[in-house]
Amino acid sequence: MGLAYNNETCSGCKACELVCSLQNLKVVNPSQALLTVYGKFPVPGKYYANICDQCGDCAVACPEDAIVLKGITYRIDRKKCTACMDCVDACPKHVVKISDDGLPYKCINCRQCADVCPRDALTFN
Repeated sequence: MGLAYNNETCSGCKACELVCSLQNLKVVNPSQALLTVYGKFPVPGKYYANICDQCGDCAVACPEDAIVLKGITYRIDRKKCTACMDCVDACPKHVVKISDDGLPYKCINCRQCADVCPRDALTFN
């Protein structure tokens, strides 16, 4: 349950990265998005995405218990976080990132990426 990706329908437009950075960080900077779309060389037109599947590896790695499951989403409590970055290192998809203030951030299942995807490569179940 949650965010899902289908590489068969992805065109690589990266609209999801743009809306993610706008929605979550209030900046136009797709490189800071909480998901990453990339092409697979040498096959033209094949795109893949690293998305947070809410596996919980970040929460397990957190020594401060600053990452807690709320519903189907792991959320970072910025007040408890000590910026040790264990969660960043533990993420198998490399989608826990570091913000300008030095604290980690991750997908919060806001659904904006799925809503903006023109080819339904990203869906929210």
